[in-house]
Amino acid sequence: MSDNWVVQNLINALNTWNEKLSEIWSLLTTTPQEFKDGSIWNVMVNINSAMQAIGLALLVLFFVAGVVKTCGSFTEIKKPEHALKLFVRFAIAKGVVTYGMELMLALFNIVQGTISSIMTASGMGSIESTTLPQEMIDTIENCGFFESIPLWAVTLIGGLLVTVLSFILIMTVYGRFFKLYMYTALAPIPLSTFAGEPSQNVGKSFIRSYSAVLLEGAVILLACIIFSLFASTPPVVDTSAAAVTQVWSYIGQLAFNMLVLVGTVKMSDRIIREMMGL
Repeated sequence: MSDNWVVQNLINALNTWNEKLSEIWSLLTTTPQEFKDGSIWNVMVNINSAMQAIGLALLVLFFVAGVVKTCGSFTEIKKPEHALKLFVRFAIAKGVVTYGMELMLALFNIVQGTISSIMTASGMGSIESTTLPQEMIDTIENCGFFESIPLWAVTLIGGLLVTVLSFILIMTVYGRFFKLYMYTALAPIPLSTFAGEPSQNVGKSFIRSYSAVLLEGAVILLACIIFSLFASTPPVVDTSAAAVTQVWSYIGQLAFNMLVLVGTVKMSDRIIREMMGL
């Protein structure tokens, strides 16, 4: 690494960005059971088991409320076809609550297969690192002390921006894991609404919302791949311009690409919900 303090400032900021992108790439292929050695997942499983008892109680309540609302009289319930329909609905709802964890894991595995297919099709084994062009390093190192003062101010602002964006990016991906754990822990309660015909829309919305959270991973992955392709062709450095102009232009173009990536990742849930009509 160069011993120039301006160059070191930029390189350290880019290293932080590259580390967070690499961590995101790894997180997108990590299952909730593997994340943090599975310690969080085990707690969520225990909470889910405790919620099942509440879910089964609510299931009976939603079922009775659905029967009262959809049946005009007790005579209708005596009809074999109507009684069979109610029995099948209750049995399916109980199965969904009891085996809700297996259902959610099956959906997760389907989406993870989609993410793996995207990775394979992209031909990328990892995210392309963003590096400081050698021309930029040479220009900065050739500057005198007084010329380096405005460069230091520019790189300080640029380095701070890159560092902040990298942490916003990784926090968004971690936030997705938080949502997955919350959906898993509380699943029996919204799933119990399938027992009643008037309340079943709540359960359907829960499944769609959970699927949207899962698919956020695919949008984040695609955004990272697109950014990586941009990073493979870094901004052009105009060596004929002044050193401050060169650095400012480079940081501006780089920051714009990073802002687009962070903005896309932050809006990944909205993008998926629009695609799914939620």
